[in-house]
Amino acid sequence: MQVIILAAGMGKRLGELTRNNTKCMIRVNGQTLIERALSQFRKLSVSRVVMVVGYKGKELREFIGDSYEGLPIEYIENPVYDKTNNIYSLSLAKERLLEDDTLLVESDLIFEDAVLDKILSDPYPNIALVAKYESWMDGTVVMLDNDNNILNFVTKKAFNFDHKDLYYKTVNIYKFSKEFSRTHYVPFLEAYIHAVGCNEYYEQVLRVIALLDKPDLKALPLSGEKWYEIDDIQDLDNAESIFAENGEKLPAYQKRYGGYWRFPSLLDYCYLVNPFFPTEKMKKEMRANFDVLLSEYPSGLKVNSLLIAKYFGIIPEYVCPGNGAAELIKGLMTALDGKMGVIYPTFEEYPNRRNPDQIVAYVPDNADFAYDADDLIRFFGNQEISSLLLINPDNPSGNFIVKGEVFRLLDWATEKGIILVVDESFVDFTDDFERNSLLVNDILGKYANLVVVKSISKSYGVPGLRLGLLATSNMMLMERVRQEVSIWNINSFAEFYMQIFNKYEQDYKLACLKFIRERERFYADLRQIDFLRVIPSQANYFLCEVTRKYSSRELTNLLLDTYDILIKDCGTKKAFRQSEYIRIAVRGTLDNQRLVAALKEL
Repeated sequence: MQVIILAAGMGKRLGELTRNNTKCMIRVNGQTLIERALSQFRKLSVSRVVMVVGYKGKELREFIGDSYEGLPIEYIENPVYDKTNNIYSLSLAKERLLEDDTLLVESDLIFEDAVLDKILSDPYPNIALVAKYESWMDGTVVMLDNDNNILNFVTKKAFNFDHKDLYYKTVNIYKFSKEFSRTHYVPFLEAYIHAVGCNEYYEQVLRVIALLDKPDLKALPLSGEKWYEIDDIQDLDNAESIFAENGEKLPAYQKRYGGYWRFPSLLDYCYLVNPFFPTEKMKKEMRANFDVLLSEYPSGLKVNSLLIAKYFGIIPEYVCPGNGAAELIKGLMTALDGKMGVIYPTFEEYPNRRNPDQIVAYVPDNADFAYDADDLIRFFGNQEISSLLLINPDNPSGNFIVKGEVFRLLDWATEKGIILVVDESFVDFTDDFERNSLLVNDILGKYANLVVVKSISKSYGVPGLRLGLLATSNMMLMERVRQEVSIWNINSFAEFYMQIFNKYEQDYKLACLKFIRERERFYADLRQIDFLRVIPSQANYFLCEVTRKYSSRELTNLLLDTYDILIKDCGTKKAFRQSEYIRIAVRGTLDNQRLVAALKEL
């Protein structure tokens, strides 16, 4: 078997990266695409590699030479690469197609060895490798029958997003037998060029062949094997995360701070959301209004303050909506003067917004990082602080101070002239959640030193909307926070979500009850893992101590590299005293079972 690589294109969308070299010479994690591919082909018993070159072809030939670690390399020149498409490049290699069975590959691909193993081990001689269509994909799309015959090639004009679950994207790796090339591909290739011209794509020939009664071409769907097509700098960035090695994969994902929808195989146990809300009916209502929400401006801060006040039943003057809680945290940390008491370990968005000399840190003196109101009063009672941060339930420990104890803390803070900031982003995950919130007019009105912050991303399951709120009856402080946000800080989709939420409030309560049941079930499963000590939690995550066998970093890397599961390594957080802790979110039952199965294997 031989390999034919199409490498004549200019790669214009990669900009400066292809100014002085061809696309397959760009580097992914330090290695060029072409060197990586040739190293993989060298391990396969192929007779030769034929490269069709054009743009910067001389540079590529000088870079690779006539062999690569003993693998013979031949070159075919496409002198009109800037006036033709890849159908012409492949036609220049048609004689080679007739000489041997062929693996046809495009040069802008990166793939793991398992991709080649899959196509070469399949006994069928003529195969188009395909993958389930995902939003990041662009290019040729096909539909298959139950026997993986290609029913049709879907043109861009005919592409229908209502049918996207039925679509497969061609991976641009093909296996052709010499006989198939002789009887099917080369004759149709010649006829197609003669009829249509050279400014087309070679997949168009396969489209014609697929219409035959006996096309002799099957599709082979991938089942999780990794590959990526690199057309632009965003693709390159994604590929560097997917194919990172030697411990670099975890930091590559961490530095993204989300956007994991680009990686459909990744199971995210790091970021924290409600797996049971919104309901499908609510999402359908959102989708039904997509066009108008996309094309219309959102309302300003005053109107959206009314909406979020309605959402929680709060006096409008008491509340400010935010583009996520993070926007409000930034404004609040700017508005608060003096030193702040912080309980570690914590959600570090708060202390990261303060100078270190403005932080008075308290670390609970126990392995569960548990504390109560008495502990806080005892420690901070002789400290000179102007404000105290209480994340309740706490992140990452899941520690929860019940409402009556919070009132006692509030009374103490009032006497001391301390502003108590309570972040209750996870309070709706607590047992008896309907009674635990401080977002109540009477409470806010009574305690002018109380500031409540809540992320709507977490318990309401809508992190993509970027919604949060800050509530206080301290009008001077509220004014300072509002000055830090723009008049249009909430987008139209988030505004509409707030507008319709009250219709689904009962569904939300049911979702929270369902979550609590799943958390209990998941807790029991996690406790079966003999190298984890699972700390009870009132939030939608568990803090776990890794007691033996692995460090927290090793376990986090193993889950990501082997199972595509991302958890939070808490070793990077302050106050863990060099102990080994991880944080695991609570997702839906099937996902949780997948994680537990992986942990049991480890």
